[in-house]
Amino acid sequence: MQRRDFLKGGAAAAGVLGIGTGAAQGIVPAHNWSKYDFGSGPAVKDRLNQGPFPQYPPDAVIPSDEVVMTTTPSDEVVPNYGKGLVTYITADMGTEEIKSDNVSKGIEDLVNFPLGQKLYIRPTWREVQPRPGRLELPDYVKLVFDLAKKSGKQVGLRIQMSAPDYWHAPALPDFVLERVPKVDLVLNDPKDQAAGARFVKNPYSRYQPRFDDPFFQQCFRELVGQLAAEFDGNPSVEFIDTFMYGFWGEGHTWPFSNNPFPDYQTAERTWMDMLEVQLDNFKKTPLLTNTQPDFSRVGNSEMLDCTVRSNNWIRSDTIFIENEQIEALSNRPPWIGALLEQGLPGKPADPKASVEGISPAENMIAHVMDIGANYWSLWNFHQISAQNLAGYYQAYPAWFDRINRKIGYRVRPSFIWGYEADGYTGLIIGFANDGIAGVPGVLRVTVESEDGKPLRSGCLDPGYPLPGKIRQAQIVLPKGTKWQGLKLKAEIEVKEMRYPVRWACHQQLNEDGSLTLRANLRQEV
Repeated sequence: MQRRDFLKGGAAAAGVLGIGTGAAQGIVPAHNWSKYDFGSGPAVKDRLNQGPFPQYPPDAVIPSDEVVMTTTPSDEVVPNYGKGLVTYITADMGTEEIKSDNVSKGIEDLVNFPLGQKLYIRPTWREVQPRPGRLELPDYVKLVFDLAKKSGKQVGLRIQMSAPDYWHAPALPDFVLERVPKVDLVLNDPKDQAAGARFVKNPYSRYQPRFDDPFFQQCFRELVGQLAAEFDGNPSVEFIDTFMYGFWGEGHTWPFSNNPFPDYQTAERTWMDMLEVQLDNFKKTPLLTNTQPDFSRVGNSEMLDCTVRSNNWIRSDTIFIENEQIEALSNRPPWIGALLEQGLPGKPADPKASVEGISPAENMIAHVMDIGANYWSLWNFHQISAQNLAGYYQAYPAWFDRINRKIGYRVRPSFIWGYEADGYTGLIIGFANDGIAGVPGVLRVTVESEDGKPLRSGCLDPGYPLPGKIRQAQIVLPKGTKWQGLKLKAEIEVKEMRYPVRWACHQQLNEDGSLTLRANLRQEV
């Protein structure tokens, strides 16, 4: 990125340009996202002709056509990569947040909770790498991955470098803390004393390390390299949260007024360098960067902008605070996935809490859908258990079922036209999306013979088809090939990986999620 090249030039570049260091910032001002130029998205290999397809002179592209097959939306939950409800196994407090006398059994119950298609954990750096040189994953993390593999579910994870709800140990390992300077956090505004009390009481959340310290950077690069070796492209991993500044890795140390850096330029340069380390290592698995506004002045806007431009994904840890995040989430480019973490109450569902017949949980679900999320967290705030989740589902089944059947993208070949030209059979396929989000990558479509041999394959433009719209594409079959009995298969391409996609249609599918083409349209006048 040009801004990053400029920042890397440092003081020398500033001197040549005759400006002070105060101007050498990559801050991305707040902007509307809907028409903002983030680029054209991920590269598309084998792009299909996506029309238009007129059939009358003088613009005729095809001689004539007729609809030979249609599909209609499915009423079922259709799990796919890049979408789904995410069962939180751990979040802010590690295993202490799991409310069970038997933590291992509690984890197993959460993994098997039927509403969630994905799993999520948030261990600390200390837990995954207590000593330099190699990862030493704790037993509960190993258990989650073992159970995930058995259940066919994928795991998302974040590694915390500051965990203010861990009271038994700091988030950073001792070999880092012993050599890296720390800066105490300061509460300047008396109004923030009450809000900051919980952090002041915890000795491990009163400070932040000097992230720009050379030894910290050395250790961080080693950690990210080891994490990538273990998780990048791992079929059990859905996504990795981007390392960010501050509490829980969300990008802030609210309500404290300072940060550990000497100035904004150092903070931004440090975090952009750390983001680049992550981008360089995670070539296959998406990174999710929080949309947190830059309360702590550490470079969040530049990190978020770079994340989107590199075709990685975004997330938010709230939707009812800071309206700036709603703009980014709801109007992001259609090829960018988004996860919304909005915790359910930790206490049991209370019918008396409803306002005008809508409970807080139902209201929350409705607004997650309004924003157009790919993922939503199944998480009882600081009270994690399958029993608590089941209690909320039993109280409000209609809304939970609704979001489970709408979350993310739900694509199908809505219209299929057939035509003949010069001995070739052509198909014009109108792809629909009955979900609430675009395709978080590139949709690849393949026509196969009955025995599974690929005949033609190609891709739609990034993010397409869009929700509630049709995207048409042309596929010309090998000469002499008839379309009846062929199979239409879908995959999603994200970074360097390709994942199977099951069509979200009512019509019967094959075991692999593909659709056998057959005439099924009866037109009656």
